[in-house]
Amino acid sequence: MLETKRSFCRICTGYCGISADVEDGRLLEVRGDPEHALSRGYSCIKGRRIPAAVNHPDRLRSCLAREDGRELLPIASERALDEIAARLTQLIERHGPRSVATYTGTGCWGNSALLEIEKAWHHGIGSVMRCSSATIDQQAKMIMPWFHGVWGGGPQSFETADVILLIGQNPLVSGQYQHGGPPYPTALQRARKRGLQLIVVDPRRTELARQADLHLQLIPGEDPTLLAAMLRVVLDEGLEDADFCTEHVRGLRELRAAVDDFTLEYAAQRCGVEREQIVTAARMFAAGPRGIASTGTGPSMAPYPNLSEHLVQSLNTVCGRWSREGERVNMPSVLTPALPRPAQALPPEFLPPDMSPTANAEMSRIRGLRQVYQEMPTAALADEILTPGEGQVRALIVVGGNPVLSWPDQKRTLRALAELELLVCLDIRLTPTCRRAHYVIASSHFAERADLTFLGDYFFEKPFSQYTEPLCERQGDVIDEADFFMGLARRMGTPIELPGGALDTEHPPDPLELFERVRPTPKVPIREIARYEGGHLFEEIDVRVAPAIPGVDARLDIAPAELMGELRAVRETPRPVPGSIGLRGDFTHLLISRRVKFMTNSVGQDLPRTAKELAYNPAYLHPSDLAALGFTSGDLVEIESEDGAIAAVVEPDEDLRSGVVSMAHCFGGDPAERTDPRKVGSPVAALIAVDHDYDPISGQARQSAIPVRLHKRHEVSP
Repeated sequence: MLETKRSFCRICTGYCGISADVEDGRLLEVRGDPEHALSRGYSCIKGRRIPAAVNHPDRLRSCLAREDGRELLPIASERALDEIAARLTQLIERHGPRSVATYTGTGCWGNSALLEIEKAWHHGIGSVMRCSSATIDQQAKMIMPWFHGVWGGGPQSFETADVILLIGQNPLVSGQYQHGGPPYPTALQRARKRGLQLIVVDPRRTELARQADLHLQLIPGEDPTLLAAMLRVVLDEGLEDADFCTEHVRGLRELRAAVDDFTLEYAAQRCGVEREQIVTAARMFAAGPRGIASTGTGPSMAPYPNLSEHLVQSLNTVCGRWSREGERVNMPSVLTPALPRPAQALPPEFLPPDMSPTANAEMSRIRGLRQVYQEMPTAALADEILTPGEGQVRALIVVGGNPVLSWPDQKRTLRALAELELLVCLDIRLTPTCRRAHYVIASSHFAERADLTFLGDYFFEKPFSQYTEPLCERQGDVIDEADFFMGLARRMGTPIELPGGALDTEHPPDPLELFERVRPTPKVPIREIARYEGGHLFEEIDVRVAPAIPGVDARLDIAPAELMGELRAVRETPRPVPGSIGLRGDFTHLLISRRVKFMTNSVGQDLPRTAKELAYNPAYLHPSDLAALGFTSGDLVEIESEDGAIAAVVEPDEDLRSGVVSMAHCFGGDPAERTDPRKVGSPVAALIAVDHDYDPISGQARQSAIPVRLHKRHEVSP
């Protein structure tokens, strides 16, 4: 029997509403839900291919285990859990709880409650070694509250903005929601019709940049220089919100002094843009009167990510782009308690543990790196495995991720995975990482389980929430990832304490009971949310910015000493010379990251594609660069960095500035096999090392604006 069900996509935190055709428990087709209150019928190609992922012929339908180094063979899920729990217990007894680590990847976005359960499982066994994809590419957003502070009322919203400044992000392709940016591509179209002005900063004329009123096509990695110059214009011309700064800001004089050397002439030359563009961008943004500036993975993966993020937030602050008393809070968050959102900067003790600098005190054994957002830095995890001594990681559980292709420094990653005494991977397909595992747990797809819009709840600008039942039936011996951790806890005799109380792992709760434990004090009861198929806009929730709390005197700090020191270091670094890049000047181009429509990180690589969606990730260059190098479209070349080399296929892209190579990350086949880049792509991670040129707090490696050179390469065998 054919039926149509309403649900939401969970490939990214956009959580677009979907309408799905299901026949006899089998998912047939997915499209955008035109009645969805937020996405209004929008869906991306990744979402529409959900049935292909669920029904893929290579989908894992049973768990696998390896014995004595032999091939992976099927194993019953209950037996696999028994054996994994026993081995973890032995490792903890011999080496302590810190010997066990987890890594949660992009695939975990499709299982919202999992992250709370995985965190609680770690607490239960006493290990702090939680890592995730968040510290690969967006750690600056998590670190910035420590330096700049947090405004209780939240930022101004996209929906009420007169101007937005988007730096190094491309939401028209990635679909990933960022505060200040369009929640869906169609939202940008509507906002432009009402008069929204758009400023885009990107070395590439992206799909977003083509729609901009002003596009600053800067040299990669020069975001701090550009932002410092824009701040100088705002302060020199008196365009700041003086009243807001007087009442709520610390460090205005120090910031003014720090940006004084970033003159328009200097910044224009260093960034490779016209000085008039910098002035126009600063004046346009400051004029507002409402708006927001935000960053994406471009500056977050380039050098000085924390400094770039800080300067963006400082630009928001000096222009007063924070919600004031009486205004609607632009993130009403249906699933969190009804706590006041005061019109003031919050002191650290008011922040939740994830954001608090004092609650992130655990240190890695590697390079003096520290905990971020209650997680240990992913960039240190390979060395945590390879480095002997107390606290050495000996067991790793990978959930919905593919470290072989996604972690920076591929060679180090491969060595680390080979050294593990226990590697367990939970996935729906046999990835290159899974092929190295001792156990592979066949996971359910998000279309096969109930869920709630937990992650999107932090980003929705309206009081919207949605519950969904499973769209289709599970086939084979597959496990929900949350059930995996509850099953381990039951066997190991360790607790799982959630915000709403401890779970009885002998009698696991049903989905609604579980969600009530994860979010015990929502603004709307979860069972009430579940009554509405397709989600609901709870317009009765009208969260307003509250008055300031008397006696609280925190301020937003726009000139913290550590980051002002980084800004001085930027100014003292010699200006990049085109064609002579790197410490020794022996590299010719800068390689930047880019998004592709049919993938989110490594998710979607194995799905069918149209003729326009290549099976590989070309190395795009401006046509003039191709000609100067003697390359033509489709040539196989070698791209060499200071830390590695890869084979890649070059293609022209007129939207790039000269001197730039643009490639998508997370491609490439199994490094143990001889693969043709035309069939599986090229692993950008092999060009990166994590032990130098890294962020000193999180260890995040330089993954964009990478100095490289290119050479013609001999053909490889398919």
